Amino acid sequence: MAGPTAPAPAGWLARTRAWARGIQRDVVAVYYAARDPRTPWAARWLALLVAAYALSPIDLIPDFIPVLGYLDDLLLVPLGLLLVIRLLPPAVLVDARRQAALRLARPRSRAAAVVIVGLWLAACAAGLGWWLRA
Repeated sequence: MAGPTAPAPAGWLARTRAWARGIQRDVVAVYYAARDPRTPWAARWLALLVAAYALSPIDLIPDFIPVLGYLDDLLLVPLGLLLVIRLLPPAVLVDARRQAALRLARPRSRAAAVVIVGLWLAACAAGLGWWLRA
C-alpha cells in the first residue's frame, strides 16, 4: 500500500506566484495609502519607508551574497507590509488595494521595454567606445 503523496509542484508553484502577486499588489497599495490624507502620520511614514525599500534597487544585504542576500527581501518587505496594513484604517486599505489592482492591471508595452533597453545598450556601447579611444 502506498503512503501519502507529496503535493504537486505545480500547486506549490501556483501558490507561491499568487503570494508574490499579493505582495506586489500590497507594495503598490501601501504607496497609495501613504498618499491618502485619511492615513495616520505614523502609518504614512512607515508605508513610505516600506514601499521605498521594496521598490529600491539598493538592499540592506546585497543580493549577490548567497542566501542572506534574498533573506532581507523575503523577510523585511512582508513583515513591513504586515505592520503597515495593521496600522491602516480599513477603508483606506480597501481603496488603496483597489487603486493598486487597477494600476497593475494596465497593459505593459513590450515594444517600449525593448526600445528602452536598446537605448541603454547603445549608450553603454558609445561610452565604452569613447573610453577605449581615450
